[in-house]
Amino acid sequence: MNNLDEFEKALGYKFNNKKLLQVALTHSSYGNEHNCEYNERMEFLGDAVLELAMSKYLYNVISLDEGVLTKQRAKAVCEPALDIYAKKLNLPKYLFLGNGEESSGGRNRPAIIADAMEAVLGAVFLDSDFRHANKVVEEHFIPYLDEALKNKDYKSLLQEKLQSEKRSIRYEITKDLGPANDKLFEATVYMDDIKMGVGTGKSKKQAEQNAARDALGKEAIL
Repeated sequence: MNNLDEFEKALGYKFNNKKLLQVALTHSSYGNEHNCEYNERMEFLGDAVLELAMSKYLYNVISLDEGVLTKQRAKAVCEPALDIYAKKLNLPKYLFLGNGEESSGGRNRPAIIADAMEAVLGAVFLDSDFRHANKVVEEHFIPYLDEALKNKDYKSLLQEKLQSEKRSIRYEITKDLGPANDKLFEATVYMDDIKMGVGTGKSKKQAEQNAARDALGKEAIL
């Protein structure tokens, strides 16, 4: 069994209810194999906690308008950024993965790592309060923010290019291929009802990013 005490020490937070931490680090593949709770619901909560914590930090350090703050926040909380923060904590070592996911390289998959990192924030919030969750962000995310902000957020770039035209952008997952432990998603991005780009990825977020990247390469919007 994973050494949760060791991860708590790295995180700098000791759980009152350690079951919350275990759930946060449990992928659906392990949950399905062992008929136990996994981290998807907690990830939903952690995503909101992270957005608030990062918004608070950026508001205090960037004296620019809402548009700039929104773009910086998007880069700071996207999947590649979360992958960076999580690996600094050595989080992948502590994941509970199913046998198939383990054998297919899931411990190094950014989507799984990023989701677990959000779930851990959600677990800290549930175990205590926002102040403690915000402290985790300040101590383990903010020091690596410059590195995270170097990542390209293609969805934000596409939104920025098209916002002046007041056109709507939407994403659809158009394909969902492969077994549960080795999914491949295809996403399509539309401007109004015009198909602009298609992308694939091991997570829905990655597929959407690649669809936006494909759209940015089209001459029609350059």
